[in-house]
Amino acid sequence: MFEYPIVWEWLSFAARWLHVITAIAWIGSSFYFIALDLGLRKAPDMPVGAYGEEWQVHGGGFYHIQKYLVAPERLPEHLTWFKWESYVTWLSGFALMCIVYYAGADLYLIDQSVLELSSWQAIGISLASIVFGWVAYDLLCKSPLGRNSTGLMVLLFAILVAMAWGYTQVFSGRAALLHLGAFTATIMTANVFAIIIPNQKKVVDVLRAGGTPDPEYGVIAKQRSTHNNYLTLPVIFLMLSNHYPLAFATPYNWLIAALVFLMGVTIRHFFNTMHQGGGKLWWTWGLTAALFAGAVFLSSFPAATAEEDGEAAMTPAQQQFASAPGFEQVSETVMGRCSMCHAAEPAWDGIAHAPKGVVLETPGQIATYAREIYLQAGHTNAMPPGNVSFMEAAERQGIIDWYKAAINGKGQSS
Repeated sequence: MFEYPIVWEWLSFAARWLHVITAIAWIGSSFYFIALDLGLRKAPDMPVGAYGEEWQVHGGGFYHIQKYLVAPERLPEHLTWFKWESYVTWLSGFALMCIVYYAGADLYLIDQSVLELSSWQAIGISLASIVFGWVAYDLLCKSPLGRNSTGLMVLLFAILVAMAWGYTQVFSGRAALLHLGAFTATIMTANVFAIIIPNQKKVVDVLRAGGTPDPEYGVIAKQRSTHNNYLTLPVIFLMLSNHYPLAFATPYNWLIAALVFLMGVTIRHFFNTMHQGGGKLWWTWGLTAALFAGAVFLSSFPAATAEEDGEAAMTPAQQQFASAPGFEQVSETVMGRCSMCHAAEPAWDGIAHAPKGVVLETPGQIATYAREIYLQAGHTNAMPPGNVSFMEAAERQGIIDWYKAAINGKGQSS
């Protein structure tokens, strides 16, 4: 019979795997088409209405690609649409958020030392903020300011920085950066779903009806596509940030996120300029390195740690594991085998912050991460890495017995 935590972990793995695969497909097509667009060249023998062309070589053959700003005189029977990569990336990412952050809100989404929230309050704020991001962005793009590309980008950056700070005032550091990524990724996918593809379909419908499409549809779609191009790299960083406490578990995590957005701009500017034939702007890499150094510097400031009040302040979920048979022995095992790394001030050489921000120094903290301890050090031997602290088979079995006793309701009064 399958155990719930194991099934749930595999469900998370499946959603993450799908998310990564579709994201690679989306990012790849996005980068390719921006590079293609910027590399187009005029030619004397191009068909009527063609804006530019490019010859490419790949896979042992040659490709001759032409772009029409509006549409060709005759619409081809077969059109390839690039949209499902974006849609499935967002859907799988949202599924992953539900599995990890909504179902595990008490552990991953909420930090009571930041703001006291119930699970449903935190989930409501999360959903509302993501919807707000798209609505605010879309209205700005459709406003008169949308005609000023530079002014629009500066304002959007200011909004992203404000959201970064705002998220850190509501959620845990890990969830804050993840939500900033989801906030941005939702804008990107909504650009495809609500603007780029519908505008392209309007052009196709007009052509099939024998009319002349409005070129404004293409201009708007191009603007949104360009925004997506510059936002891609920061979103990748934010989605991976939950593995790196130096990014999410420091007091200036929101400023680190802001610098990452700027690094995304400088890196993409280098490649976009190169693809456009404007040369290689090597200074952008120097600026990127300086921004990265700024992020490293900001991460060096230690985060304030809240005082643990002990078992008396435990939540019912924590009490479930703290009162189960074997908890004292498991606590001794964790303190002896794990806490040299999983500590507010790790004692293991080369580790500056607890891996993934998981601190295991008190009964309350051990009870909070009961499922992770069971999966990582009981059911599997993933932790400690390489068994560097020599955790014994009997200790791992003790973790298994304690966890199963807790979830089966075999607790004892404390």
